Amino acid sequence: MTDAIKTGTVLMAEGTPLPESLLLGRKSYSSGWAIVSNTPSTFERAILEAGWRFFFVAGGITATAFGFDRDRAMRTAVGRIIAQTKSRNCNSVEIIRVTSTSFLKLPYVSVSAHLRHIQQGLVLHQPVALPAWTVSLSPAPVKPR
Repeated sequence: MTDAIKTGTVLMAEGTPLPESLLLGRKSYSSGWAIVSNTPSTFERAILEAGWRFFFVAGGITATAFGFDRDRAMRTAVGRIIAQTKSRNCNSVEIIRVTSTSFLKLPYVSVSAHLRHIQQGLVLHQPVALPAWTVSLSPAPVKPR
């Protein structure tokens, strides 16, 4: 299973809204997340052609997991990447580096990634509509002394 996660792999949250014209191959990876089987460049091009955006969030994230079982360490590291992705309200992530080495004979896996986000609007995380109560709020008038 660790062979599925490599440089260039895109993971996407299940239920992410996508353009209807997008033909997407997915393989379930973790609870609520799937591996996009298309290459990242093909996937991004198809999203852009449909008029949607595949945002790239600057600054990478990294997760490390120690363990003698490489598959389990990889799943743990990728799980940490997914947790960071969810906490930043992004619906996809692109793996940019996977390394497997050891420190004092204790093996570990390190996974680096960039946050990505798929949406229809031009502004990252653009809200669909503001709640009614936020529209009516205005600052209290200042009375002169």
